[in-house]
Amino acid sequence: MLLYLIRTAGLAFLVAVLLAPGVIRKLHELHFGQRILEDGPTWHKGKQNTPTMGGVIFIAAMGLSTLTCLPLMIADRDFRPLVMLGLSLVFAGVGFVDDWTKIRKKRNQGLTPMQKLLLQIAAAALFLVAMRVMGYLSTDLYLPFVGKTIHLSWYVYLALSIFIIVGADNAVNLTDGIDGLCTTVTLIVAIFFSVVFLRSGNGASIFSLTLAGGLLGFFLFNKHPAKVFMGDTGSLFLGGTVCAMAFAYDMPLILIPVGLVYILEVLSDFIQVGYFKATHGKRFFKMAPIHHHLELCGWSEWKIVIVAGLLTLCLCALSLLA
Repeated sequence: MLLYLIRTAGLAFLVAVLLAPGVIRKLHELHFGQRILEDGPTWHKGKQNTPTMGGVIFIAAMGLSTLTCLPLMIADRDFRPLVMLGLSLVFAGVGFVDDWTKIRKKRNQGLTPMQKLLLQIAAAALFLVAMRVMGYLSTDLYLPFVGKTIHLSWYVYLALSIFIIVGADNAVNLTDGIDGLCTTVTLIVAIFFSVVFLRSGNGASIFSLTLAGGLLGFFLFNKHPAKVFMGDTGSLFLGGTVCAMAFAYDMPLILIPVGLVYILEVLSDFIQVGYFKATHGKRFFKMAPIHHHLELCGWSEWKIVIVAGLLTLCLCALSLLA
């Protein structure tokens, strides 16, 4: 069984590696290049027109590999990987529309924040209802490391869970700001969930292992200097995968330790905006989110990725005790 799952992850890696050169070439031909924000770090101007929407590479690799495990899912009567993939694909669809709008209209903004929010809320609600109906989700909220469980009504649990999913999805999206950062952090998170799923015999291990394989293949082309960016198509998809794994584990609050890098990214953005408004124009960070602040402090992109990866690795290892 374990060997079968490892082979499936290997297939996702292989598909991503073989698919990437053709996808990158096609994105170049279609002029699907990234537009760099004017207020970003000046040296990011050199990344202008690097192909974006490359998230389709690991999405295709993961989707294909997951579907090859359909006979196993039928035999085990455990269809969590398909429900989890469904949530991730819906979020990827939102990101695709956003990317497409940016490219076609040649602007940095695609969907309006409200349009994005409503679509994400609808996707999260459908996922949670499906998981609940299929018996894969309780309404008990377990507190990691504390060892206590809070019993909630379904409607309170639903509202809180939608907030967690939408917030986490946008936090992962915000983390995709420098070469390889979001890919590296999410790869480590996927490996963490693979360990806990395999340890507990959870069928969601199919999902997490194929995600890890696809991301590892994509990283070869997304590491600094990146040949392709994942775009909102990829980062919103990854936000969906992270949330799906946490809820398949039936411990959504585990995202706090294992996803601390995502949380720091979004918190730095909130702090910057709040401080700017409160002080009438002063900045708390040199630039937000925090990875740009670190760049302006002299950190290289590689250093930021390595430190974020090591931090995530340590927190994931600690979370195995939760």
